[in-house]
Amino acid sequence: MTATDLFRSLHHGDRPLVLPNAWDFASAAALVAAGFPAIGTTSLGVSAAAGLADAAGLARDVTLAVARLLVRLPVPVTVDIEAGFGADARAVAEVAATLADIGVAGINLEDGRSGNTLHDPAAQAELITAVKERAPDLFVNARVDTYWLDVDHASTLDRMRAYRKAGADGIFVPGVRDPERIREVVAAVPLPVNMLYLPGGPSVAEYAALGVRRISTGGLPFRAALAAAVDTARAVRDGGSLPPGIPSYADVQALVTDS
Repeated sequence: MTATDLFRSLHHGDRPLVLPNAWDFASAAALVAAGFPAIGTTSLGVSAAAGLADAAGLARDVTLAVARLLVRLPVPVTVDIEAGFGADARAVAEVAATLADIGVAGINLEDGRSGNTLHDPAAQAELITAVKERAPDLFVNARVDTYWLDVDHASTLDRMRAYRKAGADGIFVPGVRDPERIREVVAAVPLPVNMLYLPGGPSVAEYAALGVRRISTGGLPFRAALAAAVDTARAVRDGGSLPPGIPSYADVQALVTDS
């Protein structure tokens, strides 16, 4: 079974796929060691770690560099490519094909654009079709940003259907909290639906009961890691208690040398 086939199958198991999002090799390797069967990347974490803004189309090269490292891991990897890192459908498809060629199992492709705007759904569907024509085996998770950007909620289902028709393998609608809206989204297309874990929102069990097949952590682990790093430095400076569970030097060395 190829990595892509395995990744597809993980969307149809007894439980939803809980997909943690890493930002570099060490974070991904640690998540694999913790038992997660697949890893995604967070565009926020990848961009911010390189000193770049997220969702600005600036992180193409660093995203590809991180992907080349992550495919060493023994689990499928899916990569967030923001809006595609390309000026047109051909350029976006080339990025996707490059990722497929190095062994990436899937991508996340969003229809949100700068300034809290949304791409024209027909043009976004053309991007998806171009990607599938250039990299047919790649699992394309089409992200619908109507809720995430808090604009044009009414077009959510129409966008989902258009992206499915264009060849998307899964649909991601981050930002939905209301159970009835989640049910509506899940029922709209015969594809695995991905939701973003939101603190204070539905639990994994509640998402599962609503028919969600994939749950992403997004930038949450990256933001938590930043907080933990600052808390550790403050504890050293102020004589406080260190956070629990800090891996040893040898533990971290093992993560990168055994993978």
